[in-house]
Amino acid sequence: MKVRADENRCQGHGLCNMTAPDVFDLSDEDGHVVIRTPEVPPELHDDAVRGVESCPEIALSVVDE
Repeated sequence: MKVRADENRCQGHGLCNMTAPDVFDLSDEDGHVVIRTPEVPPELHDDAVRGVESCPEIALSVVDE
């Protein structure tokens, strides 16, 4: 599983980071999402999905590979 971010859609709400801090971080510069683990290990799959679903801007997605 991989997670991706559309940086043009991200508004820096931070809900992804609050929901899944092991997967998502926030830029110190502008508060926008930074993906900590683009290839998500199995033990973080559920957290990653919850983080993606928490984004009000629909800037995040999950790709199963």
